[in-house]
Amino acid sequence: SKLAVFDGKKAIRGGIPFVFPQFGQWTFGPQHGFARITRWALERAPERLPTGDVEAVFSLMDNEFTRSMWNYPFRITYRLILREKELHFHIGVYNPSKDLTFSFNMLLHTYLKVPDVRRCQITGLHGCTFIDKTRDNAIYQEGRDVVTINEWTDRIYQHTPQEHIITNVVSGRKMRVQKYNFPDTVIWNPWMEKARETPDFGDDEYPNMLCVESGHVSSPVILLPGTAFEASQVLQVSFVNGVSGKRRSKKNQNANNVDFR
Repeated sequence: SKLAVFDGKKAIRGGIPFVFPQFGQWTFGPQHGFARITRWALERAPERLPTGDVEAVFSLMDNEFTRSMWNYPFRITYRLILREKELHFHIGVYNPSKDLTFSFNMLLHTYLKVPDVRRCQITGLHGCTFIDKTRDNAIYQEGRDVVTINEWTDRIYQHTPQEHIITNVVSGRKMRVQKYNFPDTVIWNPWMEKARETPDFGDDEYPNMLCVESGHVSSPVILLPGTAFEASQVLQVSFVNGVSGKRRSKKNQNANNVDFR
């Protein structure tokens, strides 16, 4: 959003906020937990790999701030790999305690830029049950082969497949979302009224965004002492008309660059 706040206190309205250890309202701290408003350590600076990909690793550990809300030791590693047409996210959560078990939710709150959200279609949700947060958390079953957005939408789809295809994202392309160990998919768009109620969200911006979020939120992850949880996501974008980057002219390469923000 053009109204996103970069004050280190509020989650940025865009990009991929990292939801942990709580999804939604939280008695002990801010909504969606503290990871999205905490400064992460740059464990490995961006470097180009022999394959031409670029890799960076971030980490987050418990500190005085996190323990004031959630008094558990933990360590998260967040490895990002940028390829020509793909963005990879590899996540590891480790419980270093010898005697404490903790539980948590996790979600990648992915914002996608779209030319018109009403023209987007999302596959892979047919037959899945979902919790509809716009209707007092009532549970329904999705009957559509492809899901479209034409109103305020806030749904937690459960036991979703490992892949979704989203049509008509930035520049009219398709995007493939592949996920591992994320059993839930959250679909969100605030629509007109909720956009007006949100101070850091432009009133006219809802038609140009769509959140398709991979997560583990309808049930918690329970992490025993000395064990780790791993999950991953890959975002893959198709080029216009299926033309690969190697065959495009430099002019077209610049025109078709993808802004994952």
